[in-house]
Amino acid sequence: MAFGKGGFRFADMSHQGSLLVLPDRMCAWSPGSVEAMVADDFVDIIAAKEKIDMLLIGTGSGLASLPEPVAGLLRAHGFAFEVMSTSSAVHVFNVVLDEGRRVAAALIAVS
Repeated sequence: MAFGKGGFRFADMSHQGSLLVLPDRMCAWSPGSVEAMVADDFVDIIAAKEKIDMLLIGTGSGLASLPEPVAGLLRAHGFAFEVMSTSSAVHVFNVVLDEGRRVAAALIAVS
């Protein structure tokens, strides 16, 4: 997977805007910034919990802390998650996926 220009590229496809990558699918993800994240943005992630060993959260062009209600929700559901810039999250995602691990990513698009 690659990123930039407000979206993501993977295989022969592309997506504009933020992206949610689950073990069995990819789909548009509504938050455009960390500050805009709410618990409802993580419903699909929580539903797929049994298929996910690691959750990567890309916060855009720089590192930002998750809103506490979101971080608390993920902790309450027992997620192992890492928060980093989208650039770092895409790189780690590619490595972890290549290792055959069950990884999911919630990625804010970078211009």
